[in-house]
Amino acid sequence: MSSMPESRTIPGLIDELVCRFPSRPALVGCGRRFTYVELRNETRRVAKGLWALGVRKGDKVAILMGNRPEWIIADLAITALGAVMVGINTWATKRELEYQLRHSDTNVLIMVDQFLKQDYLAMLGEIIQDEARLPLLGHVVCLSDQAQPGLKSLAELVGAGVTVPDATIAAAGAEVAPQDVAYILYTSGSTSAPKGVQLQHYALIENMWQIGERMHVTENDRLWLAVSLFWGLGCENALFNLLTHGGCVVLQEHFEPGEALRMIDKERCTVFYGTPNMVSALIEHPQRALHDLSSLRTSGTIGTPEQIERASELGAREICNIYGLTETYGNCCVTDAHDSLAARLTTVGRPLAGVRIRIVDPTTQVPLESGETGEIRVRGYVTCGYYKDDARTHEAFDDDGWFKTGDLGFLDSEGRLHFRGRLKEMVKTGGINVAPVEVEEILRTHPAVAAAFVVGVPDATRDEVLAAVVVRRPGADATEKVLEAHCRSALAAYKVPRLFRFVEEDELPLTVTGKLQKNRLPELFSKTVARRSSGTPA
Repeated sequence: MSSMPESRTIPGLIDELVCRFPSRPALVGCGRRFTYVELRNETRRVAKGLWALGVRKGDKVAILMGNRPEWIIADLAITALGAVMVGINTWATKRELEYQLRHSDTNVLIMVDQFLKQDYLAMLGEIIQDEARLPLLGHVVCLSDQAQPGLKSLAELVGAGVTVPDATIAAAGAEVAPQDVAYILYTSGSTSAPKGVQLQHYALIENMWQIGERMHVTENDRLWLAVSLFWGLGCENALFNLLTHGGCVVLQEHFEPGEALRMIDKERCTVFYGTPNMVSALIEHPQRALHDLSSLRTSGTIGTPEQIERASELGAREICNIYGLTETYGNCCVTDAHDSLAARLTTVGRPLAGVRIRIVDPTTQVPLESGETGEIRVRGYVTCGYYKDDARTHEAFDDDGWFKTGDLGFLDSEGRLHFRGRLKEMVKTGGINVAPVEVEEILRTHPAVAAAFVVGVPDATRDEVLAAVVVRRPGADATEKVLEAHCRSALAAYKVPRLFRFVEEDELPLTVTGKLQKNRLPELFSKTVARRSSGTPA
């Protein structure tokens, strides 16, 4: 076990790391390499430039780019001044970009001109034609190699800060308090505007160090990171997990499986952060056998037991199952890398140090006993509130101060948390509540089933019926009748799916960060439901 850093602010942490690991590799990406000393020096250059632009404590500075070293350098420079880093979704539409910049009160935007299919300059140009739409946005810094009218280049930003003394930046860092807000990260809002989750300096250090301890991370570890940095899994969990342990972060600007295999092999990466679709793409890539992935040791991921086991097969034998939300500093429960494989496949582990978990009946609010499924509530490392949204902040906590996750789960006799799905995913069929995850687990025990996802679809007589989306194993040929009989052998009749839909894995609707969009699965049954409602045989 390593010792937790003494610093409780991000600028203090970087100074401490330079003292402990000055010449160790800290950051690799886009053909560039930085030791901890070089990373701090580059961070100071950008911090001086931001200071010259007028950025001060509490100001909001947004970052919009892929996983480049400049993302992390800008992040550390912003927080070194006591300013607040606003992570912008690289897949944002023009409307979403405008909302996040306006809502966050962003003063400075650091961006690339284009990324993948997104033309940010064109988007921004349309938005700022009317100055009233982003009245607080005073400066835009663009990493483009070509000069852009009205925008500063990164070189110009750095040049503007040449006359700013080191002592000025050191003094600004010394004024940062552990409880100060370091980040605003926006959650994806499917039915309403995204919420700006505020995250504080001290918890980004303490909680992430605890995550690394569960993974047994040391200064010798090297993280392969293609998970988007704007996402909490990237800039909260993965980044500060490695930084608090003095490890090295190896960035892939955007996920491409062939390049990922090459990077993991060449850089001898030991830690893998990824989603199930990334794992599948790596395993199925035709060049996988040409690359040596034996350096991989541990991983942080989510998914079904089968999906997590696939990541283990990729090489991350000490894979860790994780649970949390952006509001709970990403992970609040993590399995230990040395737990049994069964525990790591079927549970999300015990709460991290400094975190408390309570399971309550979502209707009566009464705390439940071990083994009873209810809503997961969290205390400890939890957001201090949503930015400029007191009403939603108030709604997010119960009367005793516990954060309401909206997730279902139970604690077993050993204190490990078992995730059972979203509270909103609970299906009420014929007046009886059914947790889809229970049915999914039974379906996955059939040898022909590679993955199964159960949702509720409207029904004229039962309100909802259970519907199963199934991915079959290669070469398997399970029919609807076979799987229905399999479920009936293990489940009460009301828990047996009435509808089945067989799909290929690449047909599943995913978010840009690789998560399953379970709320879209009922669309796969809309025609079937319509035919049944009209009396036409399905």
